[in-house]
Amino acid sequence: MSSDTLLHAANFSTLAVCMVLKFPQIFALMRAKSSAGVSLNSLLLELVGFIVFVTYQMYYDYPPPTYLEYPILIAQDAILLLLILHYNGSLRQSLLYTLLLVGGWRLLTVEKWIVDLAMSLCTFISAASKFVQLQCLWRSKDAGQVSALSWAMATYTCMARIYTTTVTTGDMQVLVRFVAMTLLNLWVLLTVLYYQRRGSSSKKED
Repeated sequence: MSSDTLLHAANFSTLAVCMVLKFPQIFALMRAKSSAGVSLNSLLLELVGFIVFVTYQMYYDYPPPTYLEYPILIAQDAILLLLILHYNGSLRQSLLYTLLLVGGWRLLTVEKWIVDLAMSLCTFISAASKFVQLQCLWRSKDAGQVSALSWAMATYTCMARIYTTTVTTGDMQVLVRFVAMTLLNLWVLLTVLYYQRRGSSSKKED
């Protein structure tokens, strides 16, 4: 398989997966009518990381196929945010979060140094979102409504982006981010699977 064909396959598969990446998590919340196990703070940090990343890519005119999935992920995260707030009885806070996220996004493009600084912090922001979710799982010792399938798909897309970034832009900041996100997404996935399996074993014993 030629490098061009592999690149197109990686870009297409990443976009295809990201179009439905959050669906299992959205359906899990809607089915249970509960956001148990899903960290609101983790989701907010993830949203900030996504917004910074896609703004950076667009600001420097990177090829759209290398970041096209992020607007889709942001839209899905926005739906997740509304669901979590709804099930937590805090839906009124959605307006505040919307104003802060949109205002922050507009601020990023005011000056070049702002978007550069934000991108340098993006990996830490995104990593923090994973650690907050892990902390939520460790504290509750229960996967709750967390979807393992969504985290598995997130792991795959980051792995694919390691390859596409290497052969297209070669941007080291972006590459380091994807390597870190792959490892952290995998960590969350394994943690969710562990608690789901432990929960299933406990129910069988009961």
